[in-house]
Amino acid sequence: MKKKNGKIIVIGGIILIACLLLFGPSLLASLGRTAADAEEAAVFPVRTHEVTLQTLSAYLEVNGDTVSSRQADVFPYIGGILVTVHTQLGTYVNQGQIIAEVNPSRPGMVYLNSPVTAPISGFISRMPLSTGTMVSPNTSITAISTNQDLEINARIPERDIADLIPGLKADVLFHAYPGEVFSATVDRVSPVVDSVSRTKLINLKFDQDDLRISAGMYARIRINVRSYPDVLAVPSGAIVSSHGQSVVFIIEYDSEGMPIAVRRDISAGVSLQGFTEIISGLSLFDAVIVQGQQYLSGGEYLRIIEDSR
Repeated sequence: MKKKNGKIIVIGGIILIACLLLFGPSLLASLGRTAADAEEAAVFPVRTHEVTLQTLSAYLEVNGDTVSSRQADVFPYIGGILVTVHTQLGTYVNQGQIIAEVNPSRPGMVYLNSPVTAPISGFISRMPLSTGTMVSPNTSITAISTNQDLEINARIPERDIADLIPGLKADVLFHAYPGEVFSATVDRVSPVVDSVSRTKLINLKFDQDDLRISAGMYARIRINVRSYPDVLAVPSGAIVSSHGQSVVFIIEYDSEGMPIAVRRDISAGVSLQGFTEIISGLSLFDAVIVQGQQYLSGGEYLRIIEDSR
């Protein structure tokens, strides 16, 4: 019986050795690939952003119209029918120049045309009334503006008026000059809210005269209402919440120079324009992970795809 068992053990050993010889290399290669794959899977691709000092600004965006502070409506001296208009929108006229004529004739009474003259020199800034229109001394036929002392009138919704004060700086953009920014300052703020539109009228003056700007131009305005200069800031998307604590992950390096993720608890301040102020927890020039951080807990090896600095 012992001999029989001995033969079985020997035969089993021979079979095992044969299997190892036949399948061992492929098993080892498979194990090697699995280990390599596991090692590669443990390396997380991330994008980073360098912590810098920034000025964060809160602003209002509104639309407005460019007007001249030197603008005058044109009225006739007498009522009647507007029979002639000698100007059109954009025409330059001199003070005293005849720009239209009104005929005050009535049935049974014929009168000469009464001239309508320009009260100031400037450009016709509003489309004149059409000939044949019945006018009176209280009817504005058109308006004349100069291209000097240009201003912008804009209306601010009631919900946004809390921070409006004279002296606020603004950036102004015009469709005619894409990408170019003109600086202006809030000069006047209406003391009342319009009960119909629920808005406040504000007036802005350009910081510098520019001959390219004309009365009547449509303006897009960004008014800077609050500013936080020289604060440490990171992209708001870099911050994740962990059990009520604001957290970011930064890049540090191990002894072999491999980048690893390090968790940092932070205190955050204001968030404006896609960036968040960092009150504590980070230092200047720290490399903060801004993409891929949601898969991290700290200690993972990383592959830096791009620094978005």
